[in-house]
Amino acid sequence: MEKRTPLYSSQKALGARFTSFGGWELPVSYTDIIAEHQLVRTRAGLFDVSHMGEILITGKDAVKFINKIITNDVAPVPANKILYSPMCYENGTVVDDILIYKISDEELLLVVNAGNTEKDEQWIRSQLSGDVIMENLSDKYVQVALQGPESEEIIKRILDEETELPGFYHFKEVSMLGMKVLLSRTGYTGEDGFEIYLWLPNSSSDPEKLWNGILEAGKDKGVLPAGLGARDTLRLEAALPLYGHELSESISPLEAGLKTFVKFNKDDYIGKAVLSKQHENGLGRKLYGFEMIDRGIPRNGYDVVKDGNKIGYVTSGGLLPTLNKNGGLALLDDTNLANGDIIEIVIRERKCKAVIVPKPFYKKKYKV
Repeated sequence: MEKRTPLYSSQKALGARFTSFGGWELPVSYTDIIAEHQLVRTRAGLFDVSHMGEILITGKDAVKFINKIITNDVAPVPANKILYSPMCYENGTVVDDILIYKISDEELLLVVNAGNTEKDEQWIRSQLSGDVIMENLSDKYVQVALQGPESEEIIKRILDEETELPGFYHFKEVSMLGMKVLLSRTGYTGEDGFEIYLWLPNSSSDPEKLWNGILEAGKDKGVLPAGLGARDTLRLEAALPLYGHELSESISPLEAGLKTFVKFNKDDYIGKAVLSKQHENGLGRKLYGFEMIDRGIPRNGYDVVKDGNKIGYVTSGGLLPTLNKNGGLALLDDTNLANGDIIEIVIRERKCKAVIVPKPFYKKKYKV
């Protein structure tokens, strides 16, 4: 049976249409995906992302251990800062891409993708070494995301006391609507925004009060709930990777264009040897952005053709609502394509012209 978040009843009452995602029954939309997309781009939308997994790593060797299993480097990161990183197998492909919340050198919270939580837990546990304790706390958190240009103003309205809000990729504990929460300036939309973690074992924790309180505080700003459909179109416009599409057990972070998050000067870590070789010898595949010229909606898995030969496939595709165009991302064997080059996407056995364009499709509006 699929899992439901503690906010399921509230969402149903708001008219949510549900879909299956990573073993969960989650809202795909409340009204219209494009309307919810534009809401986040112009005002703010509220997402329930409680399906995400949370794994706590504690102990004297916590940083050393995490650095062994990620490609980025968490050692120099100060407390209350967040690090994004792929986590790789020995062959250089991706177990998952995660966020690491550094509470201290001996306490770090890993936020993992919903569909990977059990797999990640098992894999991380199999790698444990040193003075380290691992706990899967996924069922003890409710997580909501308020995303869009009005987010900061709305968050300020619901804080119980005036405090400086965290900067981009930073977090802090605050009191909000009578509840202690972890507030981070992160998101998956390309807009300024916040993710709020509510620790359910606290006696004051009330997920519905948090959800409804945010919506009420943003009512005059036009804030409404948004579903997974808009979350996907928003992240696609911002060219943010989705596990199982741009990243997977058959794709390396370098092929996905995530070289920034792979540290070759760090001590040995899982996958380093293969990734270093890829980096030195050159990649055989590369992730590109494209926009459709011909009519047609590209979807994950569709073949990409150039000069009559298949050169790869679409990893993510669909409508790019802000641009009012169809487009997407494709993993291609030709690593020398340039912006403006013409390719063809095979849509229902028809070759449809598309053009290579720069990524991202939408300029991110983070407040750095």
